[in-house]
Amino acid sequence: MSGSGAGAESKGEQRIGLLNGIAAYGMWGLVPLFWPLLKPAGAAEILAHRMVWSLAFVGIALAVMRRWAWAGELLRRPRRLGLITVAAAVITVNWGVYIWAVNTGHVVEASLGYFINPLVTIAMGVLLLKERLRPAQWAAVGIGFAAVLVLTVGYGRPPWISLCLAFSFATYGLVKKKVNLGGVESLAAETAIQFLPALGFLLWLASRGDSTFGAEGAGHAALLAATGVVTAAPLVCFGAAAIRVPLSTLGLLQYLAPVFQFLLGVLYFHEAMPAERWAGFALVWLALSLLTWDALRSTRRAAAVLRADAAPEGLGTGPRVDADVPPLEVRRPL
Repeated sequence: MSGSGAGAESKGEQRIGLLNGIAAYGMWGLVPLFWPLLKPAGAAEILAHRMVWSLAFVGIALAVMRRWAWAGELLRRPRRLGLITVAAAVITVNWGVYIWAVNTGHVVEASLGYFINPLVTIAMGVLLLKERLRPAQWAAVGIGFAAVLVLTVGYGRPPWISLCLAFSFATYGLVKKKVNLGGVESLAAETAIQFLPALGFLLWLASRGDSTFGAEGAGHAALLAATGVVTAAPLVCFGAAAIRVPLSTLGLLQYLAPVFQFLLGVLYFHEAMPAERWAGFALVWLALSLLTWDALRSTRRAAAVLRADAAPEGLGTGPRVDADVPPLEVRRPL
């Protein structure tokens, strides 16, 4: 294949990856429009259906792709299986709080959770993993802490929904790093652990006559079943994007989700945004801008190091520049 042909193919793959990335984060950002459609089902019932139907959908996807070898390996490694169990428990909290927040009129506060998640992840890296931060990262964390204080004053209470979502998802990401399992496979393992408790809860609701599945018509039952598609579809798009575009690009795309959620909360759900909340969000956005600038600078420095190492001896582009921190860490809100 000619060089121009290979270049065109590479650009085509990157374009496909970019479109998949936008689709993934776009779907995650627009999901607040979906959860209210499931009323009168409560958050707990919606959560249980999400667990049950996600396993069904992902199971079908894995059967089509014939990717089952990982399951036997996982069962033979108790420690890894234990970490998956922790991940399943943490993401259950995250999903439940998020669904409840959206359906009770707290979309803006939920979006804040995913805005501050990168800052919480960095703070946990320092506290739990003893990671060293650059000055810009310290400044971003400090500004984020100030933002939480401002928002506490604005709300008249700590923004506990945001903090719960941010800390649960940061913990989930930390556990997933240690598990090192693919996205679809990981979701299958987590929902397999969630399945029996979720199914038991749904059967208990049905025995009490409190289940809305079937009681509210076929359309409502179909929407509850669609929670599996809503969970898995953006994950499939994310996987297609992750192998085709640079991590730095995905790192920037990840902010699409909370931006869409914030805009929906303000413009569609008409949630209140007094001056104190705007001030708090402005501080969060300032912290994220600083964090993004620092991460992109780190990426460029790392690329310069690679070019210098690849150059023939004596033909380097200059003195070596250390780049000890990876580019923007990619997160996929769930």
